[in-house]
Amino acid sequence: MLKKAVIPAAGLGTRLLPITKEMPKEMLPIVALMKNGQPCLKPMLQAIFEQLYDSGLREFAFIVGRGKRAIEDHFSPDEDFIQNLKDKNKEDLACELQEFYSKINNSTIVFINQPKPKGFGDAVNRAAIFTGNENFLMQAGDDLILSKSNNHLKRATETFEKYDADTLFLVEEVQDPTMYGVITGKEIKPDVFQVTNIVEKPKKPPSNLAIIAFYIFKPIIYKAIGEVEPDKNGEIQLADALKILVECNCKVYGLKLHPSEKRVDIGTAESYLAMLKSVALRK
Repeated sequence: MLKKAVIPAAGLGTRLLPITKEMPKEMLPIVALMKNGQPCLKPMLQAIFEQLYDSGLREFAFIVGRGKRAIEDHFSPDEDFIQNLKDKNKEDLACELQEFYSKINNSTIVFINQPKPKGFGDAVNRAAIFTGNENFLMQAGDDLILSKSNNHLKRATETFEKYDADTLFLVEEVQDPTMYGVITGKEIKPDVFQVTNIVEKPKKPPSNLAIIAFYIFKPIIYKAIGEVEPDKNGEIQLADALKILVECNCKVYGLKLHPSEKRVDIGTAESYLAMLKSVALRK
């Protein structure tokens, strides 16, 4: 049973400048619905945390860097603020915030610093002190999956355990695979692929199955990251570590999203605009 979740949130967010100069992109708001049915604005990172919490996870490590203080502040309960809301007869907002704080108080949360933006692989590698020898879930702080009753989490966990996977990640069919890491593999059952190759941002995509930044790892991922050579920008890329696992005949699986499951990506201005036009998150 998975107990630990790692949420990288140290990226600079350059594709969303200028707003991300001072605000972490993971704290950008998405539309959510409160219990009373009224809309509210909720940070993407909070929505991810609450989704994982509601699925049974209680130990969280946020990978942060310079300029991410707002994340630590947001995940630090402020009872005085709740009382202030109550004093102003804003009970619905107070209850909404109190529920979030209760989840924080019932969790173990640590913040791990990534001093320099040395790539996604480096960010994941810094979680080793937190995960130890345990399997863990890793989800990027700017990527959310919506599904009924968080069914994608259940499917991913069950598939990981059924095939005793070394790594499992979600994939989705996309129109332009040249923008993503793309897999090829054998479909061993509907929507489950045993991965045979991974190509990062291919000019001639071998498939339209793109990797989503949602993974379940065994600790062997750290050994693979340790074998990755820095790229031309001096960064350690997670995709290169995944390739090493595949080449070493480790058990790497891709699980395709169902048509009813939706990915919410706020990594670019275009994707953020699309989200604002189409998504209202429901609890």
